[in-house]
Amino acid sequence: MKLDVNVLGTFYRMAREGAGLAAGRLTHMTDVETRVGVTKLNFMRGREIRREFADSTQKVGVRVKLTGAIEGYSVVVFDRENALRIVETLLDGAGSDEFDEMARSATTEVGHIMNSGFIDGWADVLEAVIDVSTPEFVEGASAEPFFGDIDDTPAEDDLALLFQSQIETVGAEIGFSHYLFPKRESMARLLERLRTSGGIDYDKLDGFDRMAERGAEEVAETATTLTGIDTSVEIRRLNFVSLEAIPEQIAEEMLVGVAFEFDGLPSGYLLFLFDEASAHEIADAMLPTAVDEDGFGEMRTSAITELGNIMASGFLDGWANVLDTTIDHSTPEFIHDIGAAAVDPVIIQLGESQDFAFVFDTVVMADGKEFDCEVYAIPDEDDLERALNDLDVDRIEDAPTTAEFQELENV
Repeated sequence: MKLDVNVLGTFYRMAREGAGLAAGRLTHMTDVETRVGVTKLNFMRGREIRREFADSTQKVGVRVKLTGAIEGYSVVVFDRENALRIVETLLDGAGSDEFDEMARSATTEVGHIMNSGFIDGWADVLEAVIDVSTPEFVEGASAEPFFGDIDDTPAEDDLALLFQSQIETVGAEIGFSHYLFPKRESMARLLERLRTSGGIDYDKLDGFDRMAERGAEEVAETATTLTGIDTSVEIRRLNFVSLEAIPEQIAEEMLVGVAFEFDGLPSGYLLFLFDEASAHEIADAMLPTAVDEDGFGEMRTSAITELGNIMASGFLDGWANVLDTTIDHSTPEFIHDIGAAAVDPVIIQLGESQDFAFVFDTVVMADGKEFDCEVYAIPDEDDLERALNDLDVDRIEDAPTTAEFQELENV
């Protein structure tokens, strides 16, 4: 099975179009204004899909089976309390705290209309017919009731292409997630029909994800040595997103990070972003003595810049070793800005040559505390396709990933 950026772009537009239709139908049904939240194409391991449902929160959903241009399952999932709020809105305040027959029926109706909105949007983009089964109400506190009996649900270590969209109500704490689980054979047929280039073998993209995981392991080991804090870095998923959507995902808060431009095969940009409190704590751990400065003065800035330099080397040197190529990166650029402003300069530069990017969802654990570290490894799409087509997947486990870097001054 092969894919290319143009096909993934079509899938992304398909997901956005479907989310827009679904949001409009929810507004019409409930008279509550809605908006489309984040839309992503996720390449996720089976363990990560299950992790999303492992927070013990009771969830309810509506599932339909698809045939025609896309085969598989479409599932709308609500937190239980959000579903009850929607039911209460539909029934003019007559809802209850339990999912009785009336509540199940109302939820199923909403979920079916939402699923149909997504599917109609996909069919419009594909100019094809997609048939939908009778909706099925599902509830539970783990992934199993929702996806456990789907044949193509990936095993723990398998990488699957998963569509995810969020719709939020304006001014109310009601939202839900949507998942599309396409059958592999169905996706292969679509990819073959839509592909406009030689494409990237799907197994090579799996290899790219594993390359990132190995680079993350190296980063964690080096960060532990440097800071004295037991650190782990985990790549949870590989996202394919529109460049214009990246700023929408950035929290509207003060962020601290480091940015690089890298050159070689592939070339592109690399950013590491922490929330300000996390960066403050990590910087202080790196410094030999307490710092008498407010916020991010020279010492803390230098410490975070050094950490970013090491993290960049861990990722990029590992990639270069596996790809048997050379990747150089620029001197680090320190970032201290609010929300989307932290990534806008990179997005503007990339936007001159491409519309989409691959982005890693990454979590840093330091001394038992979880820090959300957004790692934006955004390669030039043409370079990435060439590099992955030349990738020997057998090298991924054998090639060294140990980073080589020069220490920065003033740390």
